Amino acid sequence: MPTRAPAAPPPARTARELREAAAATHRRSRTDSDVNPLREGLRLERVPDPCAFVLFGATGDLAHRKVIPAIYQLWRTNLLPAEFSLVAVARRPYTNESFAAEVRASVEKYSRVQPIDEGAWAELAKRIVYQQLDFADDAAFDRLSTRLDELDKGCGTAGNRLFYLATQPSQVTEIVRQMGRAGLDHEMRGGGWRRVIVEKPFGRDYDSARLLNHEVNKVFRESQVYRIDHYLGKETVRNLLVFRFGNGIFEPVWNRSYIDHVQITMAESIGVEGRGAFYEETGATRDILQNHLLQLMTLVAMEPPSSFQADALRDQKLAVLRAVCTPTAEEIRREIVRGQYGPGWVAGEPADGYRQEPEVDPESETETYVAGRFTIDDWRWSGVPFYLRAGKRMPKRATEIAIQFKEVPLRLFRDSAGDPAPNVLAMRIQPDEGIMLRFAAKVPGLGLDVRTVNMDFAYDSSFVVDSPDAYETLILDALLGDASLFTRADEVEAAWSIVTPIINSWAEVPAPHFPDYAAGSWGPEGADHLIERDGRRWRRI
Repeated sequence: MPTRAPAAPPPARTARELREAAAATHRRSRTDSDVNPLREGLRLERVPDPCAFVLFGATGDLAHRKVIPAIYQLWRTNLLPAEFSLVAVARRPYTNESFAAEVRASVEKYSRVQPIDEGAWAELAKRIVYQQLDFADDAAFDRLSTRLDELDKGCGTAGNRLFYLATQPSQVTEIVRQMGRAGLDHEMRGGGWRRVIVEKPFGRDYDSARLLNHEVNKVFRESQVYRIDHYLGKETVRNLLVFRFGNGIFEPVWNRSYIDHVQITMAESIGVEGRGAFYEETGATRDILQNHLLQLMTLVAMEPPSSFQADALRDQKLAVLRAVCTPTAEEIRREIVRGQYGPGWVAGEPADGYRQEPEVDPESETETYVAGRFTIDDWRWSGVPFYLRAGKRMPKRATEIAIQFKEVPLRLFRDSAGDPAPNVLAMRIQPDEGIMLRFAAKVPGLGLDVRTVNMDFAYDSSFVVDSPDAYETLILDALLGDASLFTRADEVEAAWSIVTPIINSWAEVPAPHFPDYAAGSWGPEGADHLIERDGRRWRRI
């Protein structure tokens, strides 16, 4: 019999091909214990590039509660590359192993999926590197740069680095300056990107925000900077864009001809949760109104972008902010209300007042509630008021956007039982994400009774899939280089130009008689008067 010729050796593979093969093997080896067939086709099409995720302030509350649990979830669901390193940076002395053991406890406590996946955690823990560093120490930043270069060679992170500043706002300028001095911002020719995520609050007023933008942009190009507002990563906030621009039936009525007014509410049942010192410097206006509420308003009011590229989207949001009428001193007095909670009851439990919270001045004049009436001076929204409110120690936790439509021109059924109320479209952002449409319907029977009914869409029941946490969404977007849900420098400054006159006006007059609403109530009476003067009322949530 003829002898078979020996098989030819396989062709040599490049380093890139070897990395891709390893990544494929890695993804096949990581399986979700709860496979859901309804998720077929919903997987992310593109996994981020190999990279090092450098977390400044890694021992802080934000890192432990939000950032590291989000990274674990991304790893567990196969959305991070095999060539991934988590470089934790902070002042406290840890080894790689001791830090990994500490953050494991945080993942067990705060991860949205329990119990912890032991196999996934073991693989992620191998990729955790701890670097002790004082933000004022030049040599420490040089050592960090050297260690990142070593990871590029040893772990295949390819020079790609995402820096996350989960630190106090006052430390951002110094960290960015040091990164520039050490060359950590320099992108490699032919590959190797560098990006930085900066947490809110971004400045304390218009002037400080402009200065901070200037300092950051001295080191990083604007395209490298990702200013994070976690509310923009929530599922219903992102779905608002699809709802508006993916359904032709709503766009024709999305304007002043059909909409009477818009209400945006962000209610929290909790107090300051041990963050009294932080809240004393911030207050509800800086903490919520300047970013969360105004960002939600831009998404409701913006014109259709030419594409869903980041700058096209943010250009339209910026146009809304620039069209908001800056309130005069008299308008601030009449149309902006502040409040502070006193002792009361929340969910059947006694609750202290704000002034009794730890690290809070017993005579504090810091607002824990803010409500305002804003108008947008453009063709679509002229004459339509936007009522925004946010507060702590409310009866329940809820965030909602309510589009209140005008009444029908002729109330044909006003003499029937149950004269229907005007239509409402409500988008629930938290806790039960979904969309509700209220309309009139006839009650079955021989008479002509009319009732208001709800058509309700809920994410959990419709898609049978857990919605990702906002931090998971935003971190993944930053790794992919998608800045659509991050705020640009001019957006931040435009928002501060609306809020700063309010803050300055309040600083020049005595505060109201605080506390002026009880914990467990819906806010001060002034907020009810604000909307009732226009013949309207706050929507019950």
